[in-house]
Amino acid sequence: MQENDREPIIVFDNFGFQYFSQAEPTLAGIDLKIYPGEKALIVGPSGSGKSTLGHCLNGLIPFAYKGKQTGTLTIAGACSQEQTIFDRSKVVGTVLQDSDGQFVGLTVGEDIAFALENDCMATPEMHRRVEQAAAMVDMDSHLKNSPNELSGGQKQRTALAGVMIDDVQILLFDEPLANLDPATGKTAIEIIDNIHRDTDKTVIIIEHRLEDVLHRPVDRVIVVDDGRIVADMTPDELLCAGVLRAHGIREPLYVTALKYAGVSLTPDMRPSHVESIDLTDADTKLRRWLTTVQRDTAVNQNPPVLSVEDVSFSYDGKRDVLKDVSFEIRQGEMVSIVGRNGAGKTTITQLMCGFETEHSGIIRYQGEDIAPHSIRERAEYLGLVMQNPNQMISEAMIADEVGLGLKLRGIPSEERAERVNTALRVCDLSPYRSWPIAALSFGQKKRVTIASMLTLNPKVLILDEPTAGQDFRHYTEIMRFLARLNEDGLTVVLITHDMHLMLEYTPRAIVLSDGEVIADAPASEVLTDAGVIERANLKETSLYTLTQRAHIESGTDFVQSFIDHEKWLRSRSDDGDG
Repeated sequence: MQENDREPIIVFDNFGFQYFSQAEPTLAGIDLKIYPGEKALIVGPSGSGKSTLGHCLNGLIPFAYKGKQTGTLTIAGACSQEQTIFDRSKVVGTVLQDSDGQFVGLTVGEDIAFALENDCMATPEMHRRVEQAAAMVDMDSHLKNSPNELSGGQKQRTALAGVMIDDVQILLFDEPLANLDPATGKTAIEIIDNIHRDTDKTVIIIEHRLEDVLHRPVDRVIVVDDGRIVADMTPDELLCAGVLRAHGIREPLYVTALKYAGVSLTPDMRPSHVESIDLTDADTKLRRWLTTVQRDTAVNQNPPVLSVEDVSFSYDGKRDVLKDVSFEIRQGEMVSIVGRNGAGKTTITQLMCGFETEHSGIIRYQGEDIAPHSIRERAEYLGLVMQNPNQMISEAMIADEVGLGLKLRGIPSEERAERVNTALRVCDLSPYRSWPIAALSFGQKKRVTIASMLTLNPKVLILDEPTAGQDFRHYTEIMRFLARLNEDGLTVVLITHDMHLMLEYTPRAIVLSDGEVIADAPASEVLTDAGVIERANLKETSLYTLTQRAHIESGTDFVQSFIDHEKWLRSRSDDGDG
């Protein structure tokens, strides 16, 4: 932790919290000081207590979530238990993971102005403040737009302006990257950094995607696990300490590659950013490692299971969301469909499943035109896990939701119970089988919807952002399970913004931009092609940046070697598990 001669703005003193619905405390013995103007990142696996820590800061605990508190929490000199939630909102502004849950206005301008309207501010001054806040996040040209018309990144900017309008001292971001495409996520981190530097506000970020947050400097990374702080270090110190892997948190890919090559990282190498790390002598080790990697040359030669042929579609009859889209997905493939928000990725899945009807073109399953097939008929061979789990859930209890599809299909109760138990175990939900779904986090709800679909044994499984809101451990468990199903013949299609997932698990990526297929190639080629990256709002992998800095001739070969090595390591681990 960095030394600071200023009085802390946040002080947790032997702080603990236990939800009334839980048998054990979620937080225990928390001692933490955060100083004015600091930018701190809080990371930890799901269930570690990091979200609870955030709820304590913004007042959701104790005002929305009830429980027993021990110790003290002081914010801006005031004891938290002596503040109302209104008092807290004037000090701590929160940008939620789900921006849709934060909107209250019919337009962007109304939403930003909400706090000022509650303060009965005069209209001319309100307009001035709204325009000023909107300009800070580059939303001043969208003040009359409905929130429903905005992209994921624009929604988040609007939410940020809404909390900035009150001139709060502390900005709290709860997983700000969860629903953003890679380039928009990069921009979001830059906006947060600009506001931090320009205003000297205290910024706290709770986020799974450590490497993406470290695109811009942070002062400290606070690691939480099992309700306690297990590390509080500078990013450079943390990446050399072995703490991340020990607590199930993904380290930056370039750091992993350097470790594979036998490079010993030290804080004075400045490893927290691929552009700053000192690679003296590392390039030789990277080249030597590259020659030892066993390349995977297997090519899927199976016939197509899904074929999209010259498909076009428009929601309003004026602007084509999809324009003559064509691609094939072979039996037993695992494929990523990637691209910017609004590129048409989700639309193509809606057409496949029959929720919308293509205006032209043909979609085939095993060579047969599926246009005459109803949604129910398509559900016998196509399984869809939607991006927002709340749009799929209809039961109150977890086990009932996971078994609903089987019940509707008339599966006998004994077989139904067995299949539900298997899916719950695979998705790490067995301890919660008797819980109400309303008590779950966004990430846990996501796992419920995946479990619900896995019980139905579809031939093709389509997952829209399957890892959004998942920590690295749950991400890995779900993806390894899907990989095993894929090896047994299940065809898996992933709609994703997660470039790590694309690199690690899908040999092939289909890239959409403005409703058109602009690339259909190995993932290693996609993320080393500057033209495709720019058009599709992707982000160059740090592995490729590492090769450029280390003067390795073929960045694409290096990235592919990293993918093949990771696949080999997973296969060894799975063999060991068996």
